[in-house]
Amino acid sequence: MNINKVQRIILMIASLFLCLFSGVSISKEKPEQNILTMESSVKAAMAVIKQCKNDGFKISVAIVDHAGLLKVQLKADGAGPHTLDSSRRKAYTANSLRGPTQRFAELIVKSPDLHSLARMNESILLLGGGFPIKLGGEVVGGIGVGGAPGIKFDEVCAREGLKALQADDLFE
Repeated sequence: MNINKVQRIILMIASLFLCLFSGVSISKEKPEQNILTMESSVKAAMAVIKQCKNDGFKISVAIVDHAGLLKVQLKADGAGPHTLDSSRRKAYTANSLRGPTQRFAELIVKSPDLHSLARMNESILLLGGGFPIKLGGEVVGGIGVGGAPGIKFDEVCAREGLKALQADDLFE
């Protein structure tokens, strides 16, 4: 056996010994992450449907996860077919842009140079009714409502979903 090989073996054994007996851990623990569960998403979506039904509106609600993928989508009895697409796109937009969709709708009106924001991809919809879902200060998804006769009504219903989730920064 040559000397370099012996030295490498001794170095590996010494490193292993130090790791085992010095209190140093080889594996890293994963940091805690807030996640949007299916159960909480369904509860929130049902809270939205109930609020809008009580207000006399037939809407659809969508909740997306941190990656913008659909977690839950419900269409109230009698809601128009377009409400499915608009609710999903609002939820996606709020999650992706990390803010209420109405804020971005107003922003592009004030700053025409930002009009391309609305065309970033086919899932973006800059129309009120979408909010990011924040848990523990972290955006973990988005919620979107479509179908009420005006964005203020969509937002009232979406906020009921945020309340059900006990989300942070509720009325940001």
